[in-house]
Amino acid sequence: MDDLDLGKAFTLIEPGPVVLITTNDGQRNNVMTITWTMVMDFSATFAVTTGPWNHSYRALVERRECVIAIPTVDMIDTAVAIGTCSGKNVDKFDRFALTPVNARHIGAPLILECLANIECKVIDIVERHSIVVLQGVAAYIDETREEKRMIHAIGDGTFVADGRRFDRKEMMGSKLPAGF
Repeated sequence: MDDLDLGKAFTLIEPGPVVLITTNDGQRNNVMTITWTMVMDFSATFAVTTGPWNHSYRALVERRECVIAIPTVDMIDTAVAIGTCSGKNVDKFDRFALTPVNARHIGAPLILECLANIECKVIDIVERHSIVVLQGVAAYIDETREEKRMIHAIGDGTFVADGRRFDRKEMMGSKLPAGF
């Protein structure tokens, strides 16, 4: 094996799909791209990495709610572009022609163009590690959407998309929660 610069080791462990996080600060909607996400358990608890450097962070801290919207590979350029500008200066819903849909339980909107949306409450903020812990309160999926492949960031400016699935439900049966 060849040596790898330890500063690049994070590119070997991709944590989850690229997501769009929507917020509402009481005045207007915003959306940001997050490439570091994590499922924490089977009870719809998630974590994302963000902090005060993102305009949406204040709304997460003050309003304690957001939507995790899951874009697909056909939205890669939109997801990247959303992540390269600030909601402080730009109405990203308008600029990127995203359709906000009223959520049922929180003030932040769903994104119609995304494959899925999860309404969430902020249940913890771990400032030391810039982690926001979220509890899902409702989830939605567009099963009619033709493109279902999610985007995964490698961390070096490259991305991969989900592909073929391998079913091992029978083999993993003892470890899966009821209903799967």
